[in-house]
Amino acid sequence: MTDAERRLLSLPRFATDTAAYRPGLERMAALLDALGRPHESFPAIHVAGTNGKGSTASLAASVAHAAGRRVGLHTSPHLATVRERMRVGGEPASEAWLADAVARVEGALEAVGPSFFEATVALSLLYFAERDVDLAVVEVGLGGRLDATNVVRPAVSVVTHVGLDHTDLLGETVQEIGREKAGIARPGVPLVHAVDAARGAVEAEALRRGAVPEDVRRTCAVDVVRASPLRVRLATPVADYGEVAVGLPGRHQTWNAALAVRAVEVALPGLLPEAVRGGLAEVVARSGLRGRGEALPGDPRVILDVAHNADGWRAALDGLGVPEGGRLWALVGVMADKDADALASALAAHGARALAIPLDGDRALAPSTLAETLRARGVPCLQVADVAAALDAFADAPDDRMLVTGSHLTVAAVLARTQSGATG
Repeated sequence: MTDAERRLLSLPRFATDTAAYRPGLERMAALLDALGRPHESFPAIHVAGTNGKGSTASLAASVAHAAGRRVGLHTSPHLATVRERMRVGGEPASEAWLADAVARVEGALEAVGPSFFEATVALSLLYFAERDVDLAVVEVGLGGRLDATNVVRPAVSVVTHVGLDHTDLLGETVQEIGREKAGIARPGVPLVHAVDAARGAVEAEALRRGAVPEDVRRTCAVDVVRASPLRVRLATPVADYGEVAVGLPGRHQTWNAALAVRAVEVALPGLLPEAVRGGLAEVVARSGLRGRGEALPGDPRVILDVAHNADGWRAALDGLGVPEGGRLWALVGVMADKDADALASALAAHGARALAIPLDGDRALAPSTLAETLRARGVPCLQVADVAAALDAFADAPDDRMLVTGSHLTVAAVLARTQSGATG
């Protein structure tokens, strides 16, 4: 880890301390003023949602990149390095740029006192401006209305999905949460969404803010041609793209793909069909996205998915193929504010056995508590000391599969262990 990353990680972080969540845009405004208001130099696609926003943002960035544009992409959390949060053309910012940028903004960090998330959003916007991007795709961190990203100048706003997550901060119903996420709507700016249960709340809030809502589930047609690898027929109000490949696994990616294409159509009028086909198919290479149904490098039996709530876990498990005669394993670690019982129910429904590992940070649920919750739902669970022990416990059977899930931190821990060359 570089000194620049250590400096940023020394700032208050919600990932390790819930007290770091300080909603409001005053600090972002002050920080961006100190940096010369970089966010004003490019249009953005702004993406909110309970699930699917990282995939949708990456798909949109990939399509725009395939269209020949210089595209910035901000997503969170990161898996291996802070620089993953600020990518242009799918490539993270360089260590040299981050070191120089952190040194340049040190005075602003001291004066404003931002959180880690606020600082990394501001640095992403600065990086995009200095790289002279044509378009930025910016993923919301938490909520929408008061999120640090809600300073961008959107050409189009996107809400992917609304579910029950962060209910202590965003509201106890999908309608309340939907209104918070639709808080990214801007007057006169289209807001495209694929929201189901909270559709009315999202559209009412968008209209109240002067935005123009569009439900892609009504304006677009998406039919699955083949589930694995995913191919769909896609038609939007602009074009019929015919059969297209989507380079992310799982049927749940169908509407993410439609949303992404529709967002880029709005942001970049005149989008060519070949850009859509290439961008959707080559999303991993063009955006740098990781951890969405990704096979672990070196062991395709292990699948990495950063799902961290009930809807995400169900989607990840539904998209996971286990050969006949094989067993399903799950290497899991979750945050204490997540619904571990929902994870237990999802794993039980798929007949999985689990390996519970500890995660760093005060927000992490103790593996003993997680294991107890899983066992109460009938999921055989072994509490293990770390990733190395979990990988050792995973049987060396070619037909078995293991899903690594529960949190970005769970996936990051496995990647860190395996990429170091030590696998147990």
